[in-house]
Amino acid sequence: MRYISTRQPADHRHTLGFEDVLIAGLAPDGGLYVPTEIPQFSAAEIRRFRRLSYPELAAEILAPFVGDAFHRDELLAILEDAYAGFDHRAIAPLKQLGSGEFLLELFHGPTIAFKDYALQVLGRLFDAVLARRGERATIVGATSGDTGSAAIEACRDRDNLDIFILYPHGRTSAVQRRQMTTVAAPNVRTLAVEGSFDDCQDLVKAMFADAPFRARHRLSAVNSINWARIAAQVVYYFASAVALGAPDVPVSFAVPTGNFGNVYAGHVARRMGLPVAELVIGTNRNDILYRFVETGEMTISAVEPSLSPSMDIQVSSNFERLLFEVSGRDGTALAAIMASFRKTGRLPASPEAWAETRALIRAHRVDDEETRAMIREIHRETGELLDPHSAIAVAASRAKGLKDGTPRVALACAHPAKFPDVVEEATGIYPSLPAHLADLMTRAERETPIANDLAAVEAYVAANVPGFNGVGTNEASA
Repeated sequence: MRYISTRQPADHRHTLGFEDVLIAGLAPDGGLYVPTEIPQFSAAEIRRFRRLSYPELAAEILAPFVGDAFHRDELLAILEDAYAGFDHRAIAPLKQLGSGEFLLELFHGPTIAFKDYALQVLGRLFDAVLARRGERATIVGATSGDTGSAAIEACRDRDNLDIFILYPHGRTSAVQRRQMTTVAAPNVRTLAVEGSFDDCQDLVKAMFADAPFRARHRLSAVNSINWARIAAQVVYYFASAVALGAPDVPVSFAVPTGNFGNVYAGHVARRMGLPVAELVIGTNRNDILYRFVETGEMTISAVEPSLSPSMDIQVSSNFERLLFEVSGRDGTALAAIMASFRKTGRLPASPEAWAETRALIRAHRVDDEETRAMIREIHRETGELLDPHSAIAVAASRAKGLKDGTPRVALACAHPAKFPDVVEEATGIYPSLPAHLADLMTRAERETPIANDLAAVEAYVAANVPGFNGVGTNEASA
């Protein structure tokens, strides 16, 4: 398997293998790596997946993307170790909400959010590759809430990694913040940036664009700009669809989205042969993706705080991968489109690209009051507690999902205890944290406020890495 950048000219034949893409994260030209081709599974192969454990299924899905970078036995051992600490035997269990309506619980990992499903794998892949190369790395990442804690948990105390996470000061939940700031590992540092998630993401991208700084510290990414993250997230689409009868039964998915990585993984699963009848994205008031799907206009506006902070994003990095596809995989044209978007705040997508996007994805917008109402409604109907992001997925599924008997799966991307105040306001019940996080609110915090300034952030990173030439991450929540 070989990879190219989304901004690479068509006549430029330079490709990378999986190991180099894993370590690099973001392409030097600012683009995102994508495989030159998407592997395909036959219906017979997908039926065979029904007999596999979650780690075994993950090995089947990831093997074509990994190629010869890891032997199959080595890859399976990494995956079994990555999921060994999850608190549900099924790893990603399905729960029925109603007739044909299901919830895919993606919060059974160590940081009780869906990012664990890929990052627990990536941390181990990074460590293995760096050990093999005799190198050390510095992860530098931006988070809207969940990626940061999951990346820290995946990278803490690892022999070959240091990690710096940027997050918007005052714009995460207390649980999200404390999951980052209470980690006492010596290779972990958190930076509270005065600004929005988009500001944090821009700072990380600017560090990647600073070629001397990137080379000196060898920046890479463990969030969904890293292709390996996307590949690892594809697994739970296959797992849930197979459990509901795929490939003989098509399945629809509804995904709460901010940075577009999670739903893009569903799109990749569909391209790999999974019978996905429909992909629905749910947005909050920061509805740039909803507006594009509905009108063809993608215009950046101010980020507004909401009850679902992991989705408080205007610039959805992973949308570039889909745009690359619907623009004929023309890297030169896409580079010009993205440059114009960054300069003007408006994406000059063609009518053809918009029409193809609408054929691939449906969208629904949910405001804060509708989010509260959905949490309340699901609890009244089923007794289940939903966090606000998961509630948006269920609302989108009910509003836009197929009603023809096709199973509808809403992705529950965070444990309700990550947002207890919102859940209590809607239901009167204050959800408890799992046992391994029960003392989180009393742990000592380490937090470093920092200005929304590239020079200040680069100076902090440079001053706090060990004396080596180090690697970095970036991303949002859904």
